[in-house]
Amino acid sequence: MKNKLLYIEDDIEIAAWVREDLEDRGYEVMWLGSGEGALEAAAGCSLVILDVMLPGLDGFTVGQRLKKEYPAVPIVMLSARTSIDDKLYGLDFADDYVTKPFHPDELAARIEVQLRKAGAAVSSDNVLKLDHLAIYEQDNRIVNEQTGEEVILSGKQFHIFAYLLRHMGMIRTKEQIYEAVWNESYLDGDKTLMVHIRHLREKLELDPANPVIIQTVRGVGYRVKKP
Repeated sequence: MKNKLLYIEDDIEIAAWVREDLEDRGYEVMWLGSGEGALEAAAGCSLVILDVMLPGLDGFTVGQRLKKEYPAVPIVMLSARTSIDDKLYGLDFADDYVTKPFHPDELAARIEVQLRKAGAAVSSDNVLKLDHLAIYEQDNRIVNEQTGEEVILSGKQFHIFAYLLRHMGMIRTKEQIYEAVWNESYLDGDKTLMVHIRHLREKLELDPANPVIIQTVRGVGYRVKKP
């Protein structure tokens, strides 16, 4: 079951790319452009992402009301306000405070931390072991068992790896992978997929220069070896 996130942000452009990125990571995201209706919308949500600068009631006020109504639901504040006073005021009720601009991987990592603390998205079922990696399929979570650290993938990296996992042991051509992930035709000579594969290996492989998880089949494409 997907974790449902409530995301309150009045900047439509920022809201669009954050929501798309989080949905690519497997979350269900409910977006509001203001704090109006937040208490009702938060029912059944695993976590709230809350911008400070909102029309009408500001994020601090909305957050305080949400925490009072749902004390067990983590709140991650987002704000361009970086003063220590603002951070301390936010952290008086919120569980984390992320300053803008931020990288989507950072926000995703902080969300995962709060969900684990709250006891959400933690499951030992359907764990796939690949060398040093433990892949929790229900939670869309990858852990490096040698370090105990979670491996955070970008949206496209996640989709590429998930596609290869669904076809474990099978060789997939560059065309097949690109068209499945980007949902558009592959153009011969396009290096986009190759770049994403390189970055993916840097995160997943113990030795990215000699990959053993995502294997290259020269002249054909890629595959994830069977455990």
